Amino acid sequence: MKGSLWLAWRQQRVSAGIGALVLVLAVVIAAYSRSGMQDALHSGLFDHCAPGPLHCSRSATGMPLTLDIEPLQYLGALNIVLPVIIGVFWGAPLLGRDRELGTHRLVLAQGASRGQWFASRFALAAATTIALSGLLAGVFAWWWQPAADRSYGLFWYETTALSGSGPRVVAAALFGLAAGTLLGLLARRVLAAMGLTLLATGAMSLLLLWMHWARLLVPPHTYVSAGIAPKPLMGEKWSTGTYGLITGSGRHDDVMNCAFPSGAQLKECMTAHGYVARFYKANPAGDYWTFQWTDTAILGGLAVVLTVATVLLLRRRL
Repeated sequence: MKGSLWLAWRQQRVSAGIGALVLVLAVVIAAYSRSGMQDALHSGLFDHCAPGPLHCSRSATGMPLTLDIEPLQYLGALNIVLPVIIGVFWGAPLLGRDRELGTHRLVLAQGASRGQWFASRFALAAATTIALSGLLAGVFAWWWQPAADRSYGLFWYETTALSGSGPRVVAAALFGLAAGTLLGLLARRVLAAMGLTLLATGAMSLLLLWMHWARLLVPPHTYVSAGIAPKPLMGEKWSTGTYGLITGSGRHDDVMNCAFPSGAQLKECMTAHGYVARFYKANPAGDYWTFQWTDTAILGGLAVVLTVATVLLLRRRL
């Protein structure tokens, strides 16, 4: 390692060391907590619990019976805010600090081109970001496995699982790095770049979370049962909260038009209004990967666009 790459390592080794420390801490906590989960599951305490959204209760008290998933949710939350942290504290100073201090001129005067100066810094930061985010996502998946989609655990559609796991964590981290790097190049001060990066990455994270809940990117499926036949079980599906009734012409009406769970009253009401079936809308468990790859494509695509924009602006801004 020499030249501009050696200098890039010198400047980024503290950030890389902090990331490694966070990863080691996450692995230790995950190993300890997952071992506790396994012991609880092997004790037989949860043997009577069925999978599904309904809480499992203690036979003696009737109180909900759950595994200790709070530390797991903290890791999911960390993975969600990882692009903000990386963008603000790594991406924004990556080029911005040298530009603010003017030290990039010294580097360029030593014979390194603008492209080499940028490539050495960004490549090292991107490789470290991929490794850190990928390993954190892997730790989450391993830790989550005993409690995945169980009444006593964590369902796939809960925010910390859906947005804090899988390949979208890596794409989001790269987006944060790319956004911070571009804003560090454009802003006159590193502190201003950090503030702008916080706004940009935070807004993007919140926008995707809202899109998940609104089902804008992955539309829900419609599950229909004829007449008053029992509706398909919700199970591991992510309900939209939309339930209703279907007329013979195919019109969908609100469920409150016949607010009876079952039996003769429901049948009479449906007959009187001309309803022939009931329905609800939900995303099946298989949509977890659809959400994942959709987010990954969006965030990864934005990371590429922002990186290309940074390369194109290097000559103008330096």
